[in-house]
Amino acid sequence: MSRVLLVTGASRGIGAATARLAAERGYSVCVNYLRNRDAAAGVVSGITSSGGRAVAVQADVAVEADVVRLFETCDRELGPLDALVNNAGILEARMRVDAMDAGRLQRVFATNVTGSFLCAREAVRRMSTTHGGKGGAIVNVSSGAAKMGSPGEFMDYAASKGAIDTFTIGLARELGEEGIRVNAVRPGFIHTDIHASGGEPNRIERVKSIVPMKRGGTVDEVAHAILWLLSDEASYTTGALIDVAGGK
Repeated sequence: MSRVLLVTGASRGIGAATARLAAERGYSVCVNYLRNRDAAAGVVSGITSSGGRAVAVQADVAVEADVVRLFETCDRELGPLDALVNNAGILEARMRVDAMDAGRLQRVFATNVTGSFLCAREAVRRMSTTHGGKGGAIVNVSSGAAKMGSPGEFMDYAASKGAIDTFTIGLARELGEEGIRVNAVRPGFIHTDIHASGGEPNRIERVKSIVPMKRGGTVDEVAHAILWLLSDEASYTTGALIDVAGGK
């Protein structure tokens, strides 16, 4: 039986690249999506047409009932869970803090932080040896913004990813004796659609000059780091925050 991986926010960008690469490595993949059913179906189709196993499941990770349903569907369709990639995240328009309202903050933190906690909770209940599981791995997708703060642009997003860094370290220590490794990747300026959500689709071209490697990264480069952290090659790595950011 292949190992089972659930990837949140996997209809596009880093999540989709991770799902595809995981399938190439032999995982059965649960492709979570929020709205874009066609894109998620495309990811699943690409996997199954190459002989892999995958299923698309709609769920809003900010909604507890949706998260429970997501994991129960994964159990039923693919089997016992072996790994989770907490990738789902949102970014709103560029804005200074003095222009932000509570609604925006609640939306960003509900998806980026609460969603990651809820998904990790469900994964732990399935994988922890304390709960009768056989162990597993969790990779959280943070951001280089957690280090830089994103002043004048996306400070709420940066703060939510700072929370993910702390969550990663704490959960790794909490689960160290229960067979679950917990790590995070911190992508830098990566070519994905999320920049359009912030109102600047070509943002990478504007900022790449401040990156030591003088270019933006690709979703596949991030996916390879994620798959390494999930793999047995990283068997003694937990609580790590790996920057995939071109030296920034």
